[in-house]
Amino acid sequence: MKVVIIGATGFVGRRVVDEALARGLQVTAIARQKKDLPDHANLTLALGDVADTLWLTKQLTGQDAAISTYNPGWAEENLYEKTAKGAQQILDAVKQAGVKRLLYVGGAGSLEVAPGVELVDTPQFPENIRPGAQAVRDLRNKLKHESQLDWTYLSPAALLEPGKRTAQFRLGTTQLLMDGQAPATISVEDLAVAIVDEIEKPQFIQAQFTAAY
Repeated sequence: MKVVIIGATGFVGRRVVDEALARGLQVTAIARQKKDLPDHANLTLALGDVADTLWLTKQLTGQDAAISTYNPGWAEENLYEKTAKGAQQILDAVKQAGVKRLLYVGGAGSLEVAPGVELVDTPQFPENIRPGAQAVRDLRNKLKHESQLDWTYLSPAALLEPGKRTAQFRLGTTQLLMDGQAPATISVEDLAVAIVDEIEKPQFIQAQFTAAY
């Protein structure tokens, strides 16, 4: 299987690259710089910017699936605008390239904490990242009306941290998974397992899901 990973050197994307390569997938890594990506027979590095839609479309053409872990950076000014624009550019390129399968990694902010109430809309949600979370939540809402793609929107657990790969975790749909009275956690390594699992054996076509311990 040939997959493109957008944001391949980021916090999530880098682990997804490792997981995909370990399973024998043919990976095209989209990034602005190589950083610590490995030299691997099944890895093709494509350096560029998602804002260049024609270039991105070219990298996506002929691929079986696209995984987006795109994040412009939580410290960016105009975080909502940059996140929303990048997401739309990725969506446009995927469709123009004729790639039917898209898995988009969003955030926990779009998970429900009560009927009709999503985490991003609660007073406890961190103000510095709220604009970015709102942007990817808006993308999730847009995808709900998208019939051309076999899309999946993944919301990680509320607490996503470096850790170990255990391949032992729970899956949910649109509600925030809890650990007793506290939000549940997951390692970024196990989030990568959930991502590649969904690419290889889809369970959530045109749907949102979440993963946590």
